[in-house]
Amino acid sequence: MADAPALGRVLSAMVTPMRPDGSIDLDAAQRVATHLVDAGHDGLVVSGTTGESPTTSAEEKDELLRAVVDAVGDRCVVIAGAGSNDTAKSVESVRHAQKAGAHAVLAVTPYYNKPPQAGLVAHFRALADASDLPVMVYDIPGRSGIAIARETYLRIAEHERITAVKDARGDLWFAGEMMQETGLDWYSGDDAMNLGHFVYGAVGFVGVTSQVAPVAYREMADAVVDSRWDDARAVHRRLVPLVNAVMNVTQGAIMAKAGLALQGVIESPSVRLPLVEADDVQTALLRDALSAVG
Repeated sequence: MADAPALGRVLSAMVTPMRPDGSIDLDAAQRVATHLVDAGHDGLVVSGTTGESPTTSAEEKDELLRAVVDAVGDRCVVIAGAGSNDTAKSVESVRHAQKAGAHAVLAVTPYYNKPPQAGLVAHFRALADASDLPVMVYDIPGRSGIAIARETYLRIAEHERITAVKDARGDLWFAGEMMQETGLDWYSGDDAMNLGHFVYGAVGFVGVTSQVAPVAYREMADAVVDSRWDDARAVHRRLVPLVNAVMNVTQGAIMAKAGLALQGVIESPSVRLPLVEADDVQTALLRDALSAVG
């Protein structure tokens, strides 16, 4: 495998720790970031969907990003979630992210309003033109309602600052084609398909489950880099129950926070409505899955 990619190889879409009253706990956010980097992460996404970006304000996002950059910005790549379904607001978010010290931005496909492919091209180019930061495009049709088409990928890949893709569309064949045709750095954005994306040539992943099992995910990535595929498969299989517990029982941010609370990394698993905390049954299932990973 090629040298480590510019935006890192082992990344998590980091949760945003909150106190029981719903306020953001910046000290806890710095602890989570430090914990993940100490355990082998070389990148973090701040204020992605797992960071509850739909329910945090612009001011809160700025404070959170600055806190994470202060804690680990000299040791890992800090990527700011800056996309939305409003191009003008997204452009402002990109500019604020650069001022706050982000190393790159994550730009999700505009959701709900279902723009045409020409609109996607214009949107992503506008975000890339808004700062000097590299842009990771986030393709997640299950949430956005629209997938990025082949021709759109080819067009946005021409922009010098659009350098990477977080892929959560669930089509490995298409991913392999686009890796080859665009030359963009490809990241798995689907915990269940991380190993599959590596097989097809992805350079890394942006995970959710990875923040509650950071050492195991580092082991898997290192095994792939060293072409120790049997070892990578062994780690993948060990992680299957945990991925199911985090991603397939309720919403991922809910279970990631529950897991970090069980591990003592954060004090409270609090989330903001419309999310609700994991119940006793879900927490027990997660505890068992964490124990199985070791």
